[in-house]
Amino acid sequence: MTLNMPNRADAVLEPSSGWSRRTRSLLGVQIVGTGSYLPDNVVTNADLQARYGYDPAWIEQRTGILTRRHAVEGQATSDLCIEAARRAMRNASVSARDIDLVVVGTFTPDFHCPTTANLVQQALGLDAPAMDVHAACSGFVYALTTAAQFVATGNSRLALVIGGDCNSRIVNPLDMKVAPLFGDGAGAVLLAKGDSHQGLVCYQLGSDGGGGSMLDRPAGGSRHPMTHEDLDAGRHYLQMDGRSVFKWAVRAVTDSMELVLRKSGMSVHDVALYVLHQANIRIINNVAEQMAIPPHKLFNNLQDYGNTSAGSIPIALDEAIQSGRLERGDTLLMSGFGAGLTWGTGLFRW
Repeated sequence: MTLNMPNRADAVLEPSSGWSRRTRSLLGVQIVGTGSYLPDNVVTNADLQARYGYDPAWIEQRTGILTRRHAVEGQATSDLCIEAARRAMRNASVSARDIDLVVVGTFTPDFHCPTTANLVQQALGLDAPAMDVHAACSGFVYALTTAAQFVATGNSRLALVIGGDCNSRIVNPLDMKVAPLFGDGAGAVLLAKGDSHQGLVCYQLGSDGGGGSMLDRPAGGSRHPMTHEDLDAGRHYLQMDGRSVFKWAVRAVTDSMELVLRKSGMSVHDVALYVLHQANIRIINNVAEQMAIPPHKLFNNLQDYGNTSAGSIPIALDEAIQSGRLERGDTLLMSGFGAGLTWGTGLFRW
């Protein structure tokens, strides 16, 4: 197979140019429980000003973020995921013996190995295969669609799907263009068989590796094992070309959401709730403006938690459920986007 691959500049300006317009549908699954967990350690913009000299007004204007949560000493991604999972299990009134699959979306695992999902499985006492999905801020949508394949085909009766990240451990606190954006947190859902009309009416997963260097961690992998020089230069921290990522994200998300709606034969107004990855309020507002999404249909908690990467969508979803924003039969449109570059959009009938 031969593909016309866009170069990196094309990827920034035209993220879907040359790429497939494939979408898929996966019905017969339902979310039966949600849960989320945010660390107790609240970090305000004023705190960042006191510690590092950041301008709180600049942070709020450029990102929309007022506070974020940081994991305390000794707390890792698995700890956040475990607590989110426990809350989802309580909300769904299920026990550990009911769960037969664990899929965790994260790009800040506790270790290179074992996987974070292995640690969750052990801590919860689950008799279940467990695996991580590494798709950065698209991680939850990727994990959800992965687990849904098992449930829809009868190979899982109850799947635990988690998105969680400890971003405060991978950002340079002195990098004012990156550090204030990110927070820590995790969200979980339980996925089971549903009616024939429930589940993913339409979804699209996408990847553009040509833009990978716009948002990456240069050192620490098998390509470039960590050295003392890398540590001194900060190459183990997350690096981001913010301007290029912003342009790409607005275009990619708008394009993907419009495609999924069109393939579903639905309009913007047919959707009950939009839950976009909580990366930056300017990205969300640009997408909403271009698509004419009514403001009351957008669920945002970015101002409270910042960008929690794979935790972003399931945390927002749990809060939306708890506040009564979704009822059975409603349609929910989720869209994640981030490093890779990756994106994932799903129209889910509740």
